[in-house]
Amino acid sequence: MASPLHQLPARAPHSHTRIHVVVETPKGSRNKVAFDPELGTFKLKGVLPEGHSFPYDFGFVPSTKAADGDPLDVLLLLDAPAFPGCLVEARVLGALEIEQHETDGTVQRNDRLLAVAADSREHKSLHTLADLSPDMLHEIEHFFHSYNEAKGGEVKVLRRVGPERAHELLTQALNPA
Repeated sequence: MASPLHQLPARAPHSHTRIHVVVETPKGSRNKVAFDPELGTFKLKGVLPEGHSFPYDFGFVPSTKAADGDPLDVLLLLDAPAFPGCLVEARVLGALEIEQHETDGTVQRNDRLLAVAADSREHKSLHTLADLSPDMLHEIEHFFHSYNEAKGGEVKVLRRVGPERAHELLTQALNPA
């Protein structure tokens, strides 16, 4: 019997540096889609305001639990949008360490890995966040700010980190305290 999506291995079996990413929301979508492990299916979680869309595919690393209690989030660069449920083998470029302020006044960490599809043609030269243009990184951060503002929350990017620290965040999410 096949494993549920959220229980698949986090790391690709043939490489200690490649990870699995389950796509939830495809690039260009206004619909925020999330996997619901209790129902075993994808569920519409919200709709972005007119004029907003996901700049890249968004998903999670299976078999992880981040500080916010959800699987570790990943913004994934692909040559073309995937679809909800697509399993993509990816290389980690780095991460944005993020503090998220909720509407109820609570503050929690909600880090996002940035990764590229391992078989990408368009992005094959990308290996770290330093390979991304400063404008691209600014636009990604701006997306997370505006996405959370639309929900009444706020995010603060604490720092941008490279692949080594991103893999440490992954290890923490594989072995939550």
